[in-house]
Amino acid sequence: MQIKDITSSIEEIAPLNYAESFDNVGLLVGNYNTKVTGVLVTLDTLENVVDEAIENNCNLIVSFHPIIFSGLKKLTGSNYVERVVLKAIKNDIAIYSMHTALDNSFQGVNAKICEVLGLQNKEILIPQKHTIKKLTTYVPIKNAEEVRLALFKEGAGSIGNYDNCSFNTDGYGTYRGNKNSNPTIGKKEETHTENETFISVIFEKHKEQHILNTLFKVHPYEEVAYDIVSLDNLHQEIGIGMIGELPEEKSETEFLNFLKKTMNAKGVRHSKLIGKPIKKVAVLGGSGSFAIKNAIHKKADIYITADIKYHEFYKAENKLVIADIGHYESEQFTKNLLVEILTKKFPNFAIILSQKNTNPIYYL
Repeated sequence: MQIKDITSSIEEIAPLNYAESFDNVGLLVGNYNTKVTGVLVTLDTLENVVDEAIENNCNLIVSFHPIIFSGLKKLTGSNYVERVVLKAIKNDIAIYSMHTALDNSFQGVNAKICEVLGLQNKEILIPQKHTIKKLTTYVPIKNAEEVRLALFKEGAGSIGNYDNCSFNTDGYGTYRGNKNSNPTIGKKEETHTENETFISVIFEKHKEQHILNTLFKVHPYEEVAYDIVSLDNLHQEIGIGMIGELPEEKSETEFLNFLKKTMNAKGVRHSKLIGKPIKKVAVLGGSGSFAIKNAIHKKADIYITADIKYHEFYKAENKLVIADIGHYESEQFTKNLLVEILTKKFPNFAIILSQKNTNPIYYL
């Protein structure tokens, strides 16, 4: 088994196309063609985590947070990032990270928080924009069904609970090939008119290359006429944050105590309690102050996240409770999620959950 086999299985759940533009995801150290001896899964890649990988004969570390976030200009071991990278290279250990790609997955970080808290009827809090594209092409009528079915097989034409969706209309196309052409239908240097079907399908942007490869393979023409446009339509299962409901409502104090215990938080910083029962819960693992307005708009009773600053608590506006449980605490179950994903895919392979606590914050 090679590294690319492991990473491809992760990217089925969290395609790297959906990572935020500021992020640094994918294989950060190593080669995709390297044979894997074992996989160590962690939240952060620190020196002691690399040591743990060495001890367990794991030459691939799957880390949620990328150890290399901004560009490295030198590798002298002068800081913890450089020391980790140097140690990994010296010991032939690869490092892979998916970070915000997993944040934006419907089965990712925030879905795991919802699972731990027992939330039901979950929805994406902030759907990501420009995740849907539309392909249009023109096919001889006799070949239209074959082309449509091939595109559907690659995932084109899926809308919510429906698949095999397309728009089709018949017309005619014209073309003339030059002396170097080799037309499938018609003759070179002669204008040809062909009865064609206009086919239009939408698809998720991470499937674009597979869909185009399939189109070129099954389309009968030497030169395939097509166009792709990005749509403003929102994909309801791609985006950051999540909102769900408790099976039964709880009082604010009852829920905050439940939250602290369930998420193993050393403390919960929260905005003013407003005397409203908690039923609808919004969550966003990691730094989530930017989504307070979204949680209010979705009529959440409480918004659970981390790294809220002093003045940002005022943004609750007595419309909901903001609960800051800590960055590490909000994402701690992510490595368990990754182990579950990989173990299910590779049940007979060494997938090891790191035992290192990489939380850099301590409490008195």
